[in-house]
Amino acid sequence: MNRIDKQRQLFYMSLLLFTVLIILSVGIGVTVGQVAVPLTESFQILIKNLSGGLIGDLSSLSSGAYENIIWQIRFPRVLLAMLTGMGLSLAGAVMQTTVQNPLADPYILGISSGASLGATFAIMIGFGGTGLLAQLGLSFWAFLGAVTAAFLVLLLSNVGGQVNSIKLVLSGMVLNALFTAFSNFIIYIANDAEGIRTVTFWMMGSLAGASWSTLPLTAIVVLICFLFFLTQERILNIMLLGDEAAISLGVNLNFYRKLYLVIASILTGIIVANTGMIGFVGLIIPHMIRGIVGSNHRYFLPLSVFSGSLFMVWSDILSRIILPTVELPIGILTSLIGAPLFIYIFVKKGYEFGG
Repeated sequence: MNRIDKQRQLFYMSLLLFTVLIILSVGIGVTVGQVAVPLTESFQILIKNLSGGLIGDLSSLSSGAYENIIWQIRFPRVLLAMLTGMGLSLAGAVMQTTVQNPLADPYILGISSGASLGATFAIMIGFGGTGLLAQLGLSFWAFLGAVTAAFLVLLLSNVGGQVNSIKLVLSGMVLNALFTAFSNFIIYIANDAEGIRTVTFWMMGSLAGASWSTLPLTAIVVLICFLFFLTQERILNIMLLGDEAAISLGVNLNFYRKLYLVIASILTGIIVANTGMIGFVGLIIPHMIRGIVGSNHRYFLPLSVFSGSLFMVWSDILSRIILPTVELPIGILTSLIGAPLFIYIFVKKGYEFGG
């Protein structure tokens, strides 16, 4: 069996494993919380509601309140965790390839901070409600902040000569600090105690606001972006070869870099509008998957998306059970997990980017 066949076999085995683990994790994710629900009853409720009542009988449940807890509260939350992990991992993987730097992700490049600034402004002027129109308003401002951040990163990294990966990362770090400062300034001068509490909790990341009314927009954007980038595997692989190889193949990498960065920014903006600031997911997950299956985007992107989904579901589970009486903001937890993992990868240097 040659190297390509081994890589393909590893990909399909990993994909099957992640799929099984995600299904089991969803079942566990809807059982844990302040009210513990037996796993078998959780699956009964999910199967019954997903089948439109055609499959499953809930008459044997020990409590009628379980269905409302599972279907209206916990299942939308688990789905949002899955979509968030998918989106952030996809955005991180694409950004790392686009700028050819393993340090790139929406958080470090300032995209998340730009989206956070837009969403903070929206919440403080009254777009932080729960209705569809309020959600679209919040998503619009987060999207506007993310795209503005992407534009400024490109603009700043162009100063003084040709763009390179180091200038992109440094530009992102500077703008990240700047946008964070502006967000804090808005909070400081605001005369809205409820808005300040909302923004402060939201900036630490949370999935508590998940509901059936807010899921469709996020799901549509994440799935469309995922399907789009699956069709771009050839261009993404060419990016790993460098500009000279791309020119010889007749590919304008400058156009695709801008296009991919804008799409990743839109994706990040929509996610940040729903969940707040969640760091390290887009940085760590692509690193880990690249170390398993390499950088061929035919295999790398799907596994990054699936593993990111699994990671966020378990991060959400842990955020609900680590502290017995309160919920730990998920952004704090992902940073506590992600930072040591990044240090380990950085020290080990087990593979080269693009290898």
